[in-house]
Amino acid sequence: MKAFTQDQLEAIAGALGDTDGGLKNPEIEFLIRSAKMIDPGPMTKRHRIYNAFVESQNSKRNRTHVLQFIRLAMSPARYSREPHRFEPMRAAFNQALAFAGLVVDETGALGAAAAAKTLPEAQRRARDLRADLEGRGVHPDVLAFCRAELLADNYFHAVQEAVKSVGDKIRNKTGLTDDGGVLVDRAFGGDPPLIAINARRTASEKSEQSGFANLVKGAFGMFRNPTAHEARIHWDMSKADAEDLLTIVSLIHRRLDASHMPPRV
Repeated sequence: MKAFTQDQLEAIAGALGDTDGGLKNPEIEFLIRSAKMIDPGPMTKRHRIYNAFVESQNSKRNRTHVLQFIRLAMSPARYSREPHRFEPMRAAFNQALAFAGLVVDETGALGAAAAAKTLPEAQRRARDLRADLEGRGVHPDVLAFCRAELLADNYFHAVQEAVKSVGDKIRNKTGLTDDGGVLVDRAFGGDPPLIAINARRTASEKSEQSGFANLVKGAFGMFRNPTAHEARIHWDMSKADAEDLLTIVSLIHRRLDASHMPPRV
């Protein structure tokens, strides 16, 4: 089994031990012990992980225990109480794994990927995508998701996170706690609805309200359902697809910003 290079180990340890979004010291201690590696003791998080990796790989002459640490660290179940931590960590971690030809999918499974041979393409992707979307006049809330760590694997994550931001905006406006289709039905259905995108006086306006709800529900269904997550493993999204989808999300954000909450009797 091919060993990780020093540069690869440094990048992986840096992502896992990131000061803000990485593993916490108690987690690192537990994972080192669980992966049957020697804990070098208290020090900066990234150095602690890196030293444990190096010692294990040098003494065992393979990367088996390093891979076990990674699998344990990226198990989604570990983040059941803090689900917001998983995707940002996975995105940053996949960028670090790019040069090693590995990738962690949404289920936490570790698989092979095309190894990067130059500087991370993610940074170029982020710059190019942002520039194109700015030219389209895309909503600022969508531009926020054109980040390198979200594009380390492909464009899917930027679109997925942008769609999640739509749900956040709807919940913030309404106080609802639902997600997906249930959130859309409760926010835009009813008479009056919690959120209205027009005056709803004419049949056309009521049809537009219903159509907008279906548009939002379709975006959620495409990127939030478990089946979509499974299919994503085989979805090599192109830049053109990402731009078109993010433009749709931008439209949704603009209509939400201009919407109102009708008084309820």
